[in-house]
Amino acid sequence: MKRLACTVAVSVLATTVGLSAAHAERVCKVTDPTETPLNIRDEPNGKVINKLRNDREVYVTDTTYDNKNRPWVYLEGYYKGEYRHWGWAIREFVSCYDR
Repeated sequence: MKRLACTVAVSVLATTVGLSAAHAERVCKVTDPTETPLNIRDEPNGKVINKLRNDREVYVTDTTYDNKNRPWVYLEGYYKGEYRHWGWAIREFVSCYDR
C-alpha cells in the first residue's frame, strides 16, 4: 500500500512539474523608449522593411552581432492571426521574460 501511495505521489508530482514546464514560455515585447515604432530591418544595420509598435509581443528566433559588437535579434510573431517573419532589430529595444 505504501508503495502504491509513493507511486501515485511521484506521478502527481511529475505531472505537476510537466504542466508547469509546459506553461513556462519566453515572452518578448517591443519596448522602444523613444515611444516611436521600432524599425525592423532586412539584416542588422540593413534597410528598414517594417516597423513594430511598443508592446507588440514577439519571438526572438536568432541573435547576432554587428561590426560594432551590438546585439541584434530576429523577430517573428503573430499579427491578425497570421505568423510573420518580421526581421532584425537592435536587442536593447526588446524586453523578454518568462511567462
